[in-house]
Amino acid sequence: MKGGIHMDELYTAKEVSKILKVNVHKVYDLIHAGLLPALKLGSLKIRKESLNDFLKKYEGMDLSDLDNVCNLTEQRY
Repeated sequence: MKGGIHMDELYTAKEVSKILKVNVHKVYDLIHAGLLPALKLGSLKIRKESLNDFLKKYEGMDLSDLDNVCNLTEQRY
């Protein structure tokens, strides 16, 4: 579809959790924290492009604590 969105370009939170290999609650936390853009069409949906942008933006970051996102190099073990 030219100029529009194909349905395969939208993911559910559950689908995103499988892609990211995290619990679905983490996906909702990312959305509610404003880190992962979503839209609500019955249930929350994430655009494929938004997910790709999120992965590029936060590569090399520690998102374990969403109130304290930092670079992996700043992390103390």
